[in-house]
Amino acid sequence: MSSSPTAHRRRIGPAADAAEADAAVPGAVAVLRRLFLARSGFALVWAVLLFLTAGSITPLAAVLLVLYPLVDVAAAVIDRRVQGTGGAPATSRVGLLVTVAVSALAAVGLAVAVTAGVPAVLRVWGAWAIVAGVVQLVVAVSRRGLGGQWPMIASGALSTVAGTAFLLQSFAAGAALAGVAGYALLGGAFFLVSAWRLGRASGR
Repeated sequence: MSSSPTAHRRRIGPAADAAEADAAVPGAVAVLRRLFLARSGFALVWAVLLFLTAGSITPLAAVLLVLYPLVDVAAAVIDRRVQGTGGAPATSRVGLLVTVAVSALAAVGLAVAVTAGVPAVLRVWGAWAIVAGVVQLVVAVSRRGLGGQWPMIASGALSTVAGTAFLLQSFAAGAALAGVAGYALLGGAFFLVSAWRLGRASGR
């Protein structure tokens, strides 16, 4: 017995595309939540290790400083792939690509800055924090519909303020990296809260 051709006909058009996007969103939220939890844990460990060597740029501190923006690059790539399957706004996807580029440049800049001293590191980190904060703010606002984005919006805004503070601190006497460790710790807290809110929004 043969089946009717219409039984296997695939729906096409805007309605079908919207249905597929809606079906992908729960999976995208789950991956995003796990990504935020991972970033929160990494930021906590990273901040503690950097704080222990915040008085000067030791080999460990140099590695940590370059590693942080590289992790940001990796996280943005994963996030971008998830958003590609979750029907995310174009603004969000473009913002994540900008994050990849800016964080990669920051890693290169920090690799050079660690050889010049703490003030140079603070200037590069401050500039990165400002730009990355603005991009994070735009991305978080563009995907408010996913839920759990208000902590990311607040984090992006505070990042721009912290970046300005780092730039000013770099010209002051006694510049240290303790503030950078605190910045990462606060960022980790925001990621943790966002993961929790995403879990509530998705009913998990």
